[in-house]
Amino acid sequence: MTTEEFIELCRCGETTKVQYKECFTTQTKIAQEMVAFANTHGGVMLFGVEDKTGKMLGLTYQQLQDTGLELGNTANEQVKPAIYIETETVKVDDMRFLVCYVKEGKGKPYKTNDGTIWVKQGQDKRRVTDNAEILSLFQGIGAYKADKEVIPNTSMADLEMSYVNDFFDRIYGKPKESFGKPVESLLQSLSILGDEGNVTRAGLLFFGQKPQQHEHTFVIKAVSFIGNEISGSEYRDSRDITGTIPQMFRDGMSFLRANLHHLQKGQNFNRPGILEIPEVVLEELLQNALVHIDLLEPAYIRLLIFDNRIEIINPGTLYGGLTMDEMLMGISKQRNPLLADFCAKTMIYRGLGSGILRAINENVKVDFECTGGQFKAIVWRIDKDAEELGVNASGLVINDPKLGVNDDSLTVKLVVNGKKLTVKVGNNDEKLGVKLKRLGVNAEKLGVNLTVNRLEMLKMILQDPTITRIEMAQAIGISSTSIDKNLDVMRDKLIRRVGSDKSGIWDVILE
Repeated sequence: MTTEEFIELCRCGETTKVQYKECFTTQTKIAQEMVAFANTHGGVMLFGVEDKTGKMLGLTYQQLQDTGLELGNTANEQVKPAIYIETETVKVDDMRFLVCYVKEGKGKPYKTNDGTIWVKQGQDKRRVTDNAEILSLFQGIGAYKADKEVIPNTSMADLEMSYVNDFFDRIYGKPKESFGKPVESLLQSLSILGDEGNVTRAGLLFFGQKPQQHEHTFVIKAVSFIGNEISGSEYRDSRDITGTIPQMFRDGMSFLRANLHHLQKGQNFNRPGILEIPEVVLEELLQNALVHIDLLEPAYIRLLIFDNRIEIINPGTLYGGLTMDEMLMGISKQRNPLLADFCAKTMIYRGLGSGILRAINENVKVDFECTGGQFKAIVWRIDKDAEELGVNASGLVINDPKLGVNDDSLTVKLVVNGKKLTVKVGNNDEKLGVKLKRLGVNAEKLGVNLTVNRLEMLKMILQDPTITRIEMAQAIGISSTSIDKNLDVMRDKLIRRVGSDKSGIWDVILE
């Protein structure tokens, strides 16, 4: 850690990953901090910094030596299982400090010697006593699989045998009776039933008669809103989708087909039209929500349709330490291996890794968010006003940026679906949702594809140079991550930042 980085941590206050310690207190108290870090997302303790205030006090040479020794003994003797830590000394002016790094552990849940489990809660820590939360810690390292858990007070009588028969016919090509073994034994070997004859959670969700009698929150809350805000009181359609996972998948896709636009795209009038979002994208994302749900989180799957986007939200963050970048590269970790196995055998599911890649390779704009204990896939829709151009409004690109500019309008020549078109973006062009009073751009130096979203951002910057990225995201209806990406593309070509990121303003480069 550099001196500058250390000073910045002291200035920014304690967080989930940063704790201040004026000095080493006791092994018992420091072990609690280590356990909380190891059970959550890891972190650092800064020794020689006043608690809460961040005032830099420093340590003597002897304190540095004693603190390092005590930290090593604490990690080995007071944390169960023992953890590995790293320490380093940082010098600021004439003061010296000790930094202790604790990584997120792979042997969760970690405990102190008295058997207490601690996790981080904001800048503080808290004890874990709830069984479901303890199971979640085990689940995070693969030591517990919620889909293999048996459901109390269930038996083979809770299964819909017609679903079981279909499974055997499809997978094995013969009825279950032809195996020469008791049916209960066959179902136990497939983990549809547990050893004592109770139905497993995966067995219930795939083959149960009424799964929601036992899994009350395993429901898709589907709503088609009027407008782009979840707080809106008007909606076109709303329903609770229940049943087995295959049933919920079929009904969820039916809901999407019923509430999205169908485009002719050259088809004759006797054909139903092509869904505005390729069905393969919706299929993959909906299946992923059903299969990779965190079954320990009592929350619904949400399928929300807005005028400008579709949101598919399921409880549970990325599993097993998987990062967003790894997911986008096709790397997969299975939270619910039984659900994934049944799904792969009975549906069109092929696994999270290939499914996400397949969705984002369909030339559709898809964003992903993983915050607040949930995973959200956002699919941006074709704007109705751009349908006759045959393009996705969020991806309207000037393929041939030869711009003719005058005081009142911007004429854009572009190629869409092989046809040369000219679009005039004037003062009140409602078709593209753009109202630009004047935009002067040197076509020779443009060097950037100009999308409708970027035009909207330019318009807002012209109207209010102090506008923030969050305000732009809310106004356009896209994520702040997408705003950042668009700003990076346009920066120093169409726009520049004058002043600091916090207090500066935007400036459109006019030539």
